[in-house]
Amino acid sequence: MPGQGLPLRVATLLTGLLECLGFAGVLFGWASLVFVFKKEHYFEELCEPDAGLTGNATGMEDCKAQDERFSLIFTLASFMNNFMTFPTGFIFDRFKTTVARLIAIFLYTSATLIIAFISAGSAMLLFLAMPMLTVGGILFLMTNLQVGNLFGKHRSTIITLYNGAFDSSSAVFLIIKLLYEKGISLRASFIFLSVCSVWHVGRTFLLMPRGHIPYPLPPNYSYGLNPRLRSQSSGGWGFCFHSLCSGTGTREKKETAESKELDLQAKEFLPPKEEIPGPGQLEEPRSFKSSVLSRRFAWHLVWLSVIQLWHYLFIGTLNSLLTNLASRDRALVSSYTNAFAITQFFGMLCAPWNGLLMDQLKQKYQKEARKTGSSASVAALSAAVPSLALTSLLCLGFAICASVPVLPLQYGTFVLQVISRSFLYGGNAAFLTLAFPSEHFGKLFGLVMALSAIVSLLQFPIFILIKGPLQNDPFYVNVMLVLVTLLTFVHPVLVYRECRQKATAPATTF
Repeated sequence: MPGQGLPLRVATLLTGLLECLGFAGVLFGWASLVFVFKKEHYFEELCEPDAGLTGNATGMEDCKAQDERFSLIFTLASFMNNFMTFPTGFIFDRFKTTVARLIAIFLYTSATLIIAFISAGSAMLLFLAMPMLTVGGILFLMTNLQVGNLFGKHRSTIITLYNGAFDSSSAVFLIIKLLYEKGISLRASFIFLSVCSVWHVGRTFLLMPRGHIPYPLPPNYSYGLNPRLRSQSSGGWGFCFHSLCSGTGTREKKETAESKELDLQAKEFLPPKEEIPGPGQLEEPRSFKSSVLSRRFAWHLVWLSVIQLWHYLFIGTLNSLLTNLASRDRALVSSYTNAFAITQFFGMLCAPWNGLLMDQLKQKYQKEARKTGSSASVAALSAAVPSLALTSLLCLGFAICASVPVLPLQYGTFVLQVISRSFLYGGNAAFLTLAFPSEHFGKLFGLVMALSAIVSLLQFPIFILIKGPLQNDPFYVNVMLVLVTLLTFVHPVLVYRECRQKATAPATTF
């Protein structure tokens, strides 16, 4: 019956949203956790007496080396957050949902237990725990994104909402910080997160499929405890990875025939806006190699890497930045850290804006394309241009505010940062689906995230440069990074020019 599984699907949606909100992207609340670690004297042995401090200062030590150690941990963990997207995508694709989630639960629970039971003397274990926490969170997000396939025309909205919940989960470390200030120990908070693994396991077997959720959804599809239909999707990277492409099948001998039939169903039942041929059809070569070597991919990598570097550098050095701007007033640093974490929570509300913008523009441009007889795929790609440009503009505003050493201005920096970040990752995935053949989406997504992760490693040497030769004055580094940010505007300009050329091509050839 069509409505028989609706309560189960709604339960899967809501619990998945809660899982992403509470666990998937907690790393990006790092500034709140660093505040607690410093109160617990982690790496405090690296601090040295500073004769330059006055008697009015709240601290009498130079803790540059301590800040460097925390920055290195965040650099490693944020690198793993992106770089491991590629291999974990293979794991999800090959071993499917249940196995991927069990791996996620093992990594996440192990990480929270390590953090719960370490002390200042064993703080080096954070180099192991934080990357494990990050990879486990990425797998939670990856296995939940396919839930959008259960809701047909609302699929894109749910996917962007889940990405927003991933961003907002950074507020979890704020809650831990606030509880710590109320007397709840760090150990108690992380033991609670570890105990939540029971909930993750229950959800894995009761509310998630063993395989993949296919798109489009076959008739009478069921999952969880319902034994009527054990539909196991075996779609390739394009489907399984972030559930953005279709593909389904079973483990029976009829797999190929059924897959072809479902592909035909996809073309027949998808609404017009989903029926667009991949923009990879704009160019003759459709191979993975030709996509990677294209100018379009190269500039997209630059666009993503530069903006992401700004975000990672800002989050990883925020505690140090606020400490300097607040003249080491811990109460003031705590207040601004709380404000930053609270703004991060609203990432879930900002994330769908970008998707709505692209969807509205795509529908508008496609209507115009049908009237003029021009390419629908070119019209779809044109819809990505305002999104790319707006994301670059938001990053530029965020970068300029972050570069001005005025403490109250950082409230504006926090707001621009969370909006820019929520636009960045949704726009990245959306552009790849529009600009390249769908059969290469997963590989291209994993590759661009892995390569951008390598670029993000620059945050640590930049931090060392600021703390060392520049004597804690980031002005020149910020000016250079702002100038580099201007390069990101090249990407939307080139895509716009390409779309204009392709749109006028039929008129010149016929």
